[in-house]
Order: sequence, then structure tokens, then C-alpha cells
Amino acid sequence: MDVLELDGVELAVDRRGPDGAPALLLIAGGGQSMDWWTPEFCDQLGAGELQVIRYDHRDTGQSSTSAPGQPDYTGDDLATDPLRILDTLGIADAHLVGMSMGGGIAQSTAVRAPSRVRSLTLVETSPAGGDHGELPPPTPELAATWAEPEPEIDWSDEAAVIDYRVDVERPFAGPLGLDEARVRALATREVRRSRNMASTMANHFIAEPGNPVDPAEIRVPTLVLHSIDDPLFPFPHGEALARAIPGARLLRLEGVGHEIPPPAVWNVVIPALRKHLTA
Repeated sequence: MDVLELDGVELAVDRRGPDGAPALLLIAGGGQSMDWWTPEFCDQLGAGELQVIRYDHRDTGQSSTSAPGQPDYTGDDLATDPLRILDTLGIADAHLVGMSMGGGIAQSTAVRAPSRVRSLTLVETSPAGGDHGELPPPTPELAATWAEPEPEIDWSDEAAVIDYRVDVERPFAGPLGLDEARVRALATREVRRSRNMASTMANHFIAEPGNPVDPAEIRVPTLVLHSIDDPLFPFPHGEALARAIPGARLLRLEGVGHEIPPPAVWNVVIPALRKHLTA
């Protein structure tokens, strides 16, 4: 893992696979470090034929952090970071896979810098702009959790922070519920590696939003992965994306929630992604 200094910002980057191979850049969701793209997933996806790159957003992992509640960047800054990374690594273009907020970033990159994008995969996300009719809101069960008072966290207490990180993921799980052991292991890795978890859990969601882009302007091969059980962006969000992007293909997932595809669906997701990336 390397920490790159880009325009005065530090971004932690991990590269796996052969140098010079086609590049695949994984873009995590809001409040997520690269840890949620596990090494096992990256290695199976790359299969020795791609260089798979994952990175920590600002305010996550080992990347630059700002004070909790005071992000010193905007959504447009987050959306430009993938290009900064590719430029610094000397990579002309890459396949992009974006989850949730990362899917919005990927859409923005594909519209604003189409020559830098080989293909696009959008996971559990929503159109980043344009008119797509009225799309359904989050499920009432998920929305109800946002009305609950925020717990007071002692951010110096590692065990308490890990518990909190796991609890945050719980309402986003699919119908089978949270894979407690797996998510706890990921949360533990993230908490122990991060500069400031208080900033991780807050700042992306209060930063000034980036300028919208219309996915109908995307002209690169696109695969949309969306669960019928996503509680944040219900399935019509994925359908709207697939309709809007010329030639896009929609893969319907079952049994998972609003999450980076877990091992239970790798037997479906990884072959579909490999086919898309090598087409």
C-alpha cells in the first residue's frame, strides 16, 4: 500500500496484479475505506490478468482527514480523485467499479472524462442527475433508524467504535440479516487502520454535493448490479440507470442489501464482472 500526495491531498492506494495489465479501479461508498473491497474479492476479480486498484477516500483509512463535522472538500473533489490517482500512477484509462456514492463518482468520471474510462460497473447506486421520474425513497425500516438519536461514542475506545461501525451496517443488510462475523472483521480492520473514524462516519454525508451529471450521456460499456432488496436505493433506481445508459446491462441480485457484493453472491457477480471487463 502506498500513500500518494496529489495536489496537496494524501490518498492511500493499494495495487494488486501484474504491472502494465489493464487497470480496474474500485470506488467505495460514502464513509467506506478500501477495506470493504477485500483482498480476496480483488484477487478473484483480477485473476492475474488485471491490476486491481482500491483506495481510501478522503476522511477514510490512511488518506487525508479533516476535522469531524468540517469536511474541507466537496463532492466534486471526491469525484476528481480517481483521475488524480490514475494520473499519478501513469494509467491512461481504467475500468471503473463504483458502489453507492462511488457509483455516482464513477458516473461523473464517465461523463466528464470518457476517454479515461474503459468500462463502467455501477453497484447499488442511483442516477447522478437527469430526469428519471419519481424513484422510490429508502424503505421505512431504514428511514426509521435515521430518526433514532445518535449514540455518544468514545472515539478513543476501539471496541466501542468497532461495535458502532458494525451497528451502522446492520440496517443496510439484506433479508438474511448481517453476516456478523464477516462485517465485524472488516470493521475491525478499518478501525485499526484509520486516522480518524469520527470523520469517516460523518464527513462524506455533510460535504457540499458535487455537480450532477446525466447518466444518459455515458457512452462506455456499462453493467448495473442491483439488489431487489436494497433498502437505500430500491431496485427501480438500478432499473432507471440501466434504461438511461445506452446499451447498459442490468444484473439483478437477490439476498443482499445495500452493500459491496458479499461472498454469498461472488459466484454470480465475479463471472458477470469478468465477462463485462474482458468483452
